Amino acid sequence: MAVRDLRYFGDPVLTTVCDPVTTFDASTKALVDDLLDTVALPGRAGLAAPQIGVSLRAFSYHVDGELGYVLNPELVELSEETREVSEGCLSVPELWFPVERSVSAVVRGVDVNNEPVTVTGTGVLAQCLQHETDHLNGMLYLTRLTSDRRKNAMRQSRQSLWFWRR
Repeated sequence: MAVRDLRYFGDPVLTTVCDPVTTFDASTKALVDDLLDTVALPGRAGLAAPQIGVSLRAFSYHVDGELGYVLNPELVELSEETREVSEGCLSVPELWFPVERSVSAVVRGVDVNNEPVTVTGTGVLAQCLQHETDHLNGMLYLTRLTSDRRKNAMRQSRQSLWFWRR
């Protein structure tokens, strides 16, 4: 159980499609505990495993006082109704841009015991479920921006001190 260091935009782990969780043992429980500890810090709503350098399909969330996680999540339902929301990302710090997201979302997956879990959300939780699932598919929210906004975000990212360079 620990707060883990974050990976930043430019790190290849953030654009890699994650592998499913296939073992449900002490190491999986430790990953979940680390995800929960790391997302529980103030100002954080969601955290996907690749953001701490682990390429497995797992994320945690902390929205409106609700702290939870899902392993092997799949978005199974998105509302047709969408809205433009201001979005940021722990792996793209200090940058916020408007993104089109469904107003409600449903994710299904499993817990550390490989038991079924369903999380249904509206508003910020729906946004979080979509954002974190995107991470597991190797997609940052920047790819969902309009062309002009994406160009601006890319420029700002490359000029930042946190941008991952190797």
